[in-house]
Amino acid sequence: MLGAFAFNTTENLPIGILKLMADDLDRSLSAVGLLVSGYGLTVALVSVPIARATRSVPRRLVLCALLAALLLASVVAALIPSYGVLLAGRLVTAVAQALFWAVMGPVAVGLFPPHVRGRVIGALSVGGSAALVLGVPGGTWLGQHTGWQVPFLVVGALAVPSFVVIAAVLPDSRPEESHAARGVRPDRRRFAVVLSVTALTVTGVFAGYTYISEFLVDESGFSESAVSTLLLVLGSTGIVGVAVYGRLLDRFPRATLAVPVATQAVALLGLYAAGGSRVVATAMMVFLGASLGPVFMATQNQVMYVAPGRTETAVAANSAAFNAGVAAGALAGGLLLPVVGVRGTFLVGGLMTLAALALLLEEHLPRRGGRLTAAPKEAAARADAGARP
Repeated sequence: MLGAFAFNTTENLPIGILKLMADDLDRSLSAVGLLVSGYGLTVALVSVPIARATRSVPRRLVLCALLAALLLASVVAALIPSYGVLLAGRLVTAVAQALFWAVMGPVAVGLFPPHVRGRVIGALSVGGSAALVLGVPGGTWLGQHTGWQVPFLVVGALAVPSFVVIAAVLPDSRPEESHAARGVRPDRRRFAVVLSVTALTVTGVFAGYTYISEFLVDESGFSESAVSTLLLVLGSTGIVGVAVYGRLLDRFPRATLAVPVATQAVALLGLYAAGGSRVVATAMMVFLGASLGPVFMATQNQVMYVAPGRTETAVAANSAAFNAGVAAGALAGGLLLPVVGVRGTFLVGGLMTLAALALLLEEHLPRRGGRLTAAPKEAAARADAGARP
């Protein structure tokens, strides 16, 4: 959880201190912005290849190397204030994060009985979600009072306790020996559907969410100071949502994905249709927060369950779909903004989310003589979730 918090905070840290970094490095805001967009694109591109290349390496060694890379890259970037060095450090950290997310879930799940794997994924997701609520705002505050280098040093230092604990107590077994190395019930079709849902929901939400501040000020009539409070509410709701859904993943593996996807669609379309009302906008922000983290958490749980091969490759593919969706959503929103306006970006995002929901619901339609194929699968999922080793 701490490692996930550190990596996610590092990924988004420049967002809050963008101007500080641009002024100190004598670069434009767009150039410094590449430190975020380039990071996400790197994760999307290397996740699957690096997961496959390291699938036989003992996981204790892999995780220790990744946390060490996070620490060293953060220290070098902070102590050598050069744009080129910072960019190189960001790329190194992005590659480390890509592999960290791929192996973290299977390693953690493998340490616990199979019937609580969803709960383990939920716990890990709390660490990642907390980065946006605590890590980035905290890093922003620290950077404003001390300089942009200090937050990078602090986040790098967070890797130390994780490194020590993993090096000291994580079993030194080969990854293929774990019960979490492969999917419980391999299903290529379901795997493809879940990846598609990840790509559609993330692209849809970031098409609008990228411009949420502008929407809340121009369309809803909030002051700029109120926007930060609403974003804090959104993030806090996300942590609560992840904690609640995480407890239900093992019992209701499909519902815990379909419900937050539906909630996201309601939030995006609600902002489009009635976001001019402050009351409605606030309610929709709560709905949006309650769906963002749980959707990704539920897809991670699903791809590990139905992985047609090794689970770390499946998780890496889902992480790649997520990061590609972030980049595609921000790009789509930017292209649509002058055409449909900021309100229209939420309509497009909502329609994409509805398409993702339709994919999930389509599996429950009758096939082969009118019999439902999804119901037996759901029953099998619950049976496996309740099985004891």
